[in-house]
Amino acid sequence: MRASGRFIVTTSDDPDLASFKSARGVPADLVSCHTAIVGDYVVEGHVPLADVVRLLDERPAILGIGVGGMPMGSPGMEQPGGGNEAFDVIAFGADGQRRVFAHYPAR
Repeated sequence: MRASGRFIVTTSDDPDLASFKSARGVPADLVSCHTAIVGDYVVEGHVPLADVVRLLDERPAILGIGVGGMPMGSPGMEQPGGGNEAFDVIAFGADGQRRVFAHYPAR
């Protein structure tokens, strides 16, 4: 995100990351290694930059978007010569509602 030039990125370590994620409504099955607060939204896991930009452009009435786990081929999980897994970016709301925000097929 920093490299894109579109965002000012600051980082902090939270000793109770599980509570941080839970308090922001991140569903347990979408928990990953990275959590960002971007504007009013939570961005969980290895979400492609284009989806973060789309989220901010569209401003849907949701809590955030996330990619559970660390699918091969997602941002930061690229493998030279390796296969890429299919994965979905999931939009989630405070009411528990979820939908596919973006789909990335295996390549």
